[in-house]
Amino acid sequence: MISFRYGESLKPDIHLLLRLSQTNNSCCSKLLPIAAVSKHTLRIPALRFNSIPPLLHISMADSTSRVISQPECGGDAKSENVSPNFTEIIVIRHGETEWNADGRIQGHLDVELNDIGRQQATAVAARLSKEPRISVIYSSDLKRAHETAEIIARSCGDLEVIKDPELRERHLGDLQGISLREAAKSQPLAYKAFLSDRNDQVIPGGGESLDQLYQRCTSCLQRIAKNHRGKRVVVVSHGGAIRALHMRASPHRRSKSKIWNTSVGILHLSDKDEWTVKLWADVSHLNKTKFLNSGFGGDKTSG
Repeated sequence: MISFRYGESLKPDIHLLLRLSQTNNSCCSKLLPIAAVSKHTLRIPALRFNSIPPLLHISMADSTSRVISQPECGGDAKSENVSPNFTEIIVIRHGETEWNADGRIQGHLDVELNDIGRQQATAVAARLSKEPRISVIYSSDLKRAHETAEIIARSCGDLEVIKDPELRERHLGDLQGISLREAAKSQPLAYKAFLSDRNDQVIPGGGESLDQLYQRCTSCLQRIAKNHRGKRVVVVSHGGAIRALHMRASPHRRSKSKIWNTSVGILHLSDKDEWTVKLWADVSHLNKTKFLNSGFGGDKTSG
């Protein structure tokens, strides 16, 4: 196995510590200077990172790269009492699937969790079980989200899980079922539409535009919030859908954080329909569980 660990300093002379771990437990190490890491895409196959500096954004070409741990992404997750004037919604992306690991586009296709995804769901469930009480859990009706939600529910007092198709991932049309690497050649029109900067651009093959995704997901969350004022609610959804929710909460501040599998975000939705981000893309519960640094979701940056 090959793993990388960042050096302590984040000065211009950033170093990556390369550790080659052999099957006989012997190892050797050397420092590799990497120039201007933050300005270039780092393309190294099948690596696992011990940690990523929160201000250093790295794009991995190989979706099988997994991160061992990740610092908290800001905010305070502890809120003992919820005001009757708003709803606290804990937004969680589903656990890992084999298609995430393979870089295959899922969209509305119904793919179940893999073993690592179940471990991730168990980890986030353990985290939530130690936090203030949750009233109800909502989930996309797709297997990968619903199974994640059910694992959480069992750890939090056998809560009810309400399936809602409005929480589904973006429908990605002709891109569904193929890898993003193959898409440019096998589905050039759909691939071009996916990369478009136009929010009203639909994807050929029955796919949604970003505007349609935004309207569907934000309307759903508004409805959930209205029905549970003064309560803490868990919503398990998908990368592209969660990105749309963040855009509604922070329209002038686009999040650069990837939406990793089982990452946790907290939104406060007030009775005046004001949205506030309290926590975003936090995976501190995965300190003992691997997760993909690049597991394709419903948008280009979902993680």
